[in-house]
Amino acid sequence: MRHFKLLLTVLILLFFTDSIAQYQLTNAFPNLPNFSSPVDLQNPGDCTNRLFVVEQAGIIKVFENRADVSTVKTFLNITDRVTSGGELGLLGLAFHPDYENNGYFYVNYTAPSPLRTVISRFQVSATNPDSADKNTELILFTQSQPFSNHNGGQTSFGPDGYLYIALGDGGSGGDPQNHAQTLTDLLGKISRIDVDNPEPPLNYGIPADNPFKDNTAGYREEIYAYGLRNPWRFSFDPVTGWLWCGDVGQNAWEEIDIIQNGKNYGWRCYEGNHPYNTAGCNAPEYIYPVWEYPHSPECSVSGGFVYRGPNQPGLIGKYIYADYCSDKIWALTYDGVNPPTNQLLVTATGSPTSFGVDQVNELYICTFGGGRIYKFVSTAAVTAPSALTAMATNPAIVELNWIDNSNNEDGFRIERMETNGNYSEVATVAANTTNYEDAVSQAIDYKYRVRAYNSSDTSGYSNEACVTVTVVPVELSLFTIEISKEESSVILRWETASEKNNRGFEIERTLLSPQVGNQGSWATIGFVEGNGTTTEKSFYQYVDDFSNYGYKGILQYRLKQVDFDGTFSYSGTVAIDLDILRKDYHLRQNYPNPFNPSTNIGFNIPEESKVKIEIINSLGEVVSELVDEVRQSGFYDETWNANNFSSGVYYVRISAESLFSDKSYYQTIKMIYLK
Repeated sequence: MRHFKLLLTVLILLFFTDSIAQYQLTNAFPNLPNFSSPVDLQNPGDCTNRLFVVEQAGIIKVFENRADVSTVKTFLNITDRVTSGGELGLLGLAFHPDYENNGYFYVNYTAPSPLRTVISRFQVSATNPDSADKNTELILFTQSQPFSNHNGGQTSFGPDGYLYIALGDGGSGGDPQNHAQTLTDLLGKISRIDVDNPEPPLNYGIPADNPFKDNTAGYREEIYAYGLRNPWRFSFDPVTGWLWCGDVGQNAWEEIDIIQNGKNYGWRCYEGNHPYNTAGCNAPEYIYPVWEYPHSPECSVSGGFVYRGPNQPGLIGKYIYADYCSDKIWALTYDGVNPPTNQLLVTATGSPTSFGVDQVNELYICTFGGGRIYKFVSTAAVTAPSALTAMATNPAIVELNWIDNSNNEDGFRIERMETNGNYSEVATVAANTTNYEDAVSQAIDYKYRVRAYNSSDTSGYSNEACVTVTVVPVELSLFTIEISKEESSVILRWETASEKNNRGFEIERTLLSPQVGNQGSWATIGFVEGNGTTTEKSFYQYVDDFSNYGYKGILQYRLKQVDFDGTFSYSGTVAIDLDILRKDYHLRQNYPNPFNPSTNIGFNIPEESKVKIEIINSLGEVVSELVDEVRQSGFYDETWNANNFSSGVYYVRISAESLFSDKSYYQTIKMIYLK
C-alpha cells in the first residue's frame, strides 16, 4: 500500500501563491569573477570562514566568506579524470566532520570509459590550506552508469557522522531497468557508509543499523533508502536531524521527501503521489512525498535547506528549495504533524542549481546562466556582523575584527569560549566599532563570536573565529626597569601569568643616542631560564651590570621569549635615560659564552678615543682584529664569527686612548668556543 503523510491533494493549490515582497536576492560576492557551472557550495566547518564552490567540469574554488572578497583560488582541479556536460561532472563535495584535524574531504564525480560514478576521498595540502593534493585520491567505490543522466550527486555527512551518497536511477527515462526498486545495486538510492571504520577489502564500513546490513539475499548493504529517481540535492536540518531530499521527477511531478532509514519512496511505481509504472509493484509500503508540484513551467526541483541562519527570522524552520526551469524559490513549512504549506519567495536571476550554507547556516544559491552566487537580503531587525577574524598578537592579546552589516545597532556584544567550555560575554563595544583587543592569560584555544544589539532587538551571531594562543608573553604592566642605588647597574623585573613550553627569555638591549643617530641595533646581553609549562604566576629579574660604563642617551630593553621548539615572541620595551651613568671605559663579558660559532662583544667608550679590539688564541697570537679606529663616546656591540677557527679558549683584548684627556684603558677577557 502507498503510505500517506497527511498530504491532501487540495494542498497542491497552495503551490501557486504570490511571492512575498519582503524577500529579495542579492549578489553575495559581486567582486568575484563568474563561476563556471557552479553545482555545489560547501563550508569546511573548520572555523576559517571560507566557502568552496564546485564547478561541474571538475574544479573546486575556495574564497574568504566576506561580501567584499575579490580573490578566488583553485582548491582542486581533477578535470583530467572527470567527464562532464549535461548531468555529468563533478557533482558533490563533503568535508569530513574532523576536517580541521585530518584534512579529508569527499567528492562525487562521473568518469569515462566506462561511464561510472566515483566516490573518492582527497586530502588538503600539508603546507597550503587553500590547496588540495590531487595525488591523495582514495577511491571508496564506483558505480557503473548505464546512461549519462540521473546521476544524483549529493554527498554529505549526517549528524551521525556517516557519509550519505545520492545516486540516480541510471538514466534514460522511466527507469527502464528498474534500478530504483532493485536492491542489488546502488542506483536510485541514498547510500550510507562509515568512512572512519573501514572493513577490508572495502575502503569503508557499513553502519550497524543500515537496513540490509548482513542480509543473505545479496542486497547492497550500503543502501539507506531507495525508490528514488534522481535525488540531486538533499540536506540535514541541524535542529531536527531530518533528511530532506528534492527528487527530480519524470514528466509531470517534482517531489520533496523526508528520507528515513530503510524506506521505499516509490519510483518507478509512482511519480510523486501518482502511479507511473506499477507493473510488478507489490512492495508492502511506499512513502509519499511531503510535497509535490506539477510541471510547466516548472520541470526540475533543486533541493535546498531548512533555514537556520541569523538574518531571515521569518524563514527559520522552513525548507527553502527552487526549480531549475522556472527559477522560482519557495519556502515549505512542515512539522510532521500539520499539513504542509508552501510560499513563493522570489524568482531568481539565473537557474538555481544548488543551495549551500556557511558556518552560521546563512543560505546561498548557486545559479547557471551567469555563474553567480546569491543570498537573501537581510530582513532581520538587526543584521548580524560577519567576517569575524581573530589573531593572537603580542603581548597576550587576541585582536578581533569584523564587518558591521547593520545601521541601527547600539553596540556589539563579544563572547569568548575557552577550550571545551561555554561562551561567555567578555565585552561590549559601541556602535560602528569593528575591532576589539581581548587580553587573555592562558596558552589555550579560544573561540569568539559577535552579535549586534539595540534597545529593542539583538542580531544573530557572526561566524565563529578560532585562535590558538601558543605562548602567553610577558605582561608588560609588570615589566619594570630601575637603576641600582650605586648607579652601577640596571635592574629588570617581569612577571608571567602562565607559561607553556617556555625555555626562557633572552634579554636584548639597544641605545637611542646622538652617537648612533637614533636607535642602534638590538643586542642580546643575557638569558634567564623559564619555567616550562605552568599555570602559576612566575617572577623574574635580570641585572645589567654597568660597572664603569659611561655613555649618553636612552637605553632600551626588551624580552625575547623563546619556546623549546625555537619559536619566539617579543615583549614591549622599557627604557631609561642613562646620561647620569657616564663613568668610564668598559669591556663586557661576551654573550653567549661558551658560543658556536659567533658571539657578541660589547664595550663602552666614555669619550672620543682611538680603539683597538683584537681576538687572541691560547698561544698569544692575534687571530682577528674587530676594531682599529677612532670611536665617538657611546655603547657598542661587535660580533665575532669563529666559524673558520678551531674550538678552544680565546681572549678579547681592548686598548683605548682618549683624544681629549689622558684616560686610557686596557682589558682582556676569556671566552670559550665549542663546536
